[in-house]
Amino acid sequence: MSADSTFPTYADLGIRPFINCIGTITTLSGSLALPEVRQAMNEAATGYVKIAELMDAVGRRIAELMQCEYGLVTAGCAAALTQVTAACVAGDDPEKIARLPDTEGLKDEIIVQKSHRVGYDRAVTAVGTRFIEVETREELEAAYSDRTAMIFIFGDAAERGQISVAEMAASGHARGVPSFVDAAAERPDAPNWYLEQGVDAVAYSGGKCLRGPQASGLVLGRKALLQAAFLNGCPHGSIGRPMKVGKEEIMGLLAAVEQWVVRDHQAEWQEWERRLAVISEAATAFTTVETSISQPGRSNVAPHLSISWDAGQLGLSGSEVAVRLSSGEPRIELGGGENGISINPYMMEEGDAEQVAQRLTAVLSNT
Repeated sequence: MSADSTFPTYADLGIRPFINCIGTITTLSGSLALPEVRQAMNEAATGYVKIAELMDAVGRRIAELMQCEYGLVTAGCAAALTQVTAACVAGDDPEKIARLPDTEGLKDEIIVQKSHRVGYDRAVTAVGTRFIEVETREELEAAYSDRTAMIFIFGDAAERGQISVAEMAASGHARGVPSFVDAAAERPDAPNWYLEQGVDAVAYSGGKCLRGPQASGLVLGRKALLQAAFLNGCPHGSIGRPMKVGKEEIMGLLAAVEQWVVRDHQAEWQEWERRLAVISEAATAFTTVETSISQPGRSNVAPHLSISWDAGQLGLSGSEVAVRLSSGEPRIELGGGENGISINPYMMEEGDAEQVAQRLTAVLSNT
């Protein structure tokens, strides 16, 4: 350990932190927890509680803050997918809960629009379920059976499919089938748009927009469904037992939600635009370099800066610039292609924009 520290640091391990110009990507460690979150986690680590009591109290407080029926904290959004799916299959029946992922004789079919299959299937099928794909409203109505357990919706794809979120939810309600949305990297605004569309539950990552604990997730929705999801997770001996969320993460996520409803989101946006302007000004000092701002989709909600140039004339491709920025000091991670790079200011910290502008100037100058 370093001489001035009583605990191991990244430097002690030879790990180089970086300026994050990409966003809340899990492989890049998500976001940085807010100071209030870190304080809440430290405080939570000083005493013992009964997890069921804590989870219920936090669930009720989250409901007040987020203007919904109930809230649940999980060990990340993927854990929420597993636990809510399990709740739709086994409910709160101890015998059924104990059987999962053996779904023989249980409802085990998940209806999903084909355009919503995006790579997080295992968190759902780990329960013992299988997907039934549909593309049209007619196919949706024909897909129901006595084994239909849930309708799954991927938030990022909500506008790509032929069936709207509201139509999916209403169709499920008419058949007594709950609908569930994965909105991991989206803004958990209150009141919640997805719940207003009629879905039964929606899950978010705690370590993305909220800037809560990285190993946390937030679920909003119907109280009975979320309480059943808790029974299908840790600390119970159920399929979600390995997905442990501790008292520190529970209180840390609550602190993040408390901050979410008081944060000045407009001021944050203006600061993101300022940071991009600093970097854009430095980049456009070079011949052939052009910049443009694009607005985000549903996830990683911040303006994005695209910087493009003639790679032949400048003598560097976007990929080469990205590699040099990553290998230099300070280390900077961003997206790079043949003729340019892209920058997302979402997870940048104070002073980062100036450092990025300086390093980018040096690299584009081939110095």
